[in-house]
Amino acid sequence: MKELDSKKINRVGVLYGGVSAEREISLESGRAIIDACTRLGINVVDVEIGEEVIETITAANIDLAFIALHGGIGEDGRLQSLLEMMNIPYTGSEVQPSVIAMNKLISKRIWQGINLPTPRFYQLTVDSDFEKVLEDLGGSAIVKPANEGSSIGMAIVHSATELQKAFEQARQYDAAVFVEELLKGAEYTVGILSDEVLPAIKLETDNVFYDYDAKYISEDTRYICPCGLSSSKEREIKNLSRWAFDSLGCRGWGRVDLMMDENENFKVLEVNTVPGMTSHSLVPMAAKAAGYSFDELVSRILTSAASSK
Repeated sequence: MKELDSKKINRVGVLYGGVSAEREISLESGRAIIDACTRLGINVVDVEIGEEVIETITAANIDLAFIALHGGIGEDGRLQSLLEMMNIPYTGSEVQPSVIAMNKLISKRIWQGINLPTPRFYQLTVDSDFEKVLEDLGGSAIVKPANEGSSIGMAIVHSATELQKAFEQARQYDAAVFVEELLKGAEYTVGILSDEVLPAIKLETDNVFYDYDAKYISEDTRYICPCGLSSSKEREIKNLSRWAFDSLGCRGWGRVDLMMDENENFKVLEVNTVPGMTSHSLVPMAAKAAGYSFDELVSRILTSAASSK
């Protein structure tokens, strides 16, 4: 890779694993990235992260980090902050955008403040009037921990009793929990690769919603790309995704998840700053539709990280 050599990046470390609930997905992503780096002729180091994070990274003696840790320290800014202090350039968003994007509740408050369309929501507490909240959201809603990814801890509810129960379950994953209106339109995801917005993917599943099983396990989930939107709607979803990504200060690469409401208006759900790179993952699918192989995608992500420092 000439671009990496010109920046004197001679030893790339793929940071993966971790101790979050998404560890198994991270392991799969990391191995795929390591294989791609090997095929690209990059001097790549396997850096599996456990409890001893500082010691592990120091021992690896790397010039650039490809972050493939999903959830936990990989996405919430802590790892990015550590790498900054160690003067090691890394892929993806910097510290503050990582913190904000990881917290879906804060992200939604920012979007609400700039009139970027996102589903209506309430933060839940033990003192919430669950019946009134659910009524205000239309009688059906979805409960989410603020800082978990991969749909972990999420639940759809149709009654105040279900809402309170889902809140208690979600609190096991995160102290901050919110509930948002349940949209009934199609679900889409849009990859961001530096200055390029990749083709939108439409997601279809027979599950109740696009949950952990649909994302990583089921072979029946349908990924449609081209997604069937009109050219004007495709432009709209791309522009909205770019706006959402940039509004949080994100950089490099990532993924924006959206849904349509019953009137076919797009609503932004969240921004993912360290998307999956597995066989089921969405950014590699979108990149392929744009003409990039998996290896080319990895190369572009690394080159962007090297040139940003």
